[in-house]
Amino acid sequence: MTSPLGPQIVSILAKQLPNGPEVSLTTNIARDTGLDSVAIMDFVMDVEDEFDISIPLERTTDVETIADLCAVVETIMDEKS
Repeated sequence: MTSPLGPQIVSILAKQLPNGPEVSLTTNIARDTGLDSVAIMDFVMDVEDEFDISIPLERTTDVETIADLCAVVETIMDEKS
């Protein structure tokens, strides 16, 4: 799966991991990054700010990878327009 939002979201996460693993669409946000739940929520809030959206908590329950998050963001943006 590719996403036009992928590079932006990857970049947002990579900024939180300056010395961390390489980030891609297949990166598992919790397992591969070592971020704790607070840092993950900060990341999600940064994504919300970047795209001027609000991601309801229940929409994040199935998000594991960056690609999953891209799909949620795209859906919310489509619903908003």
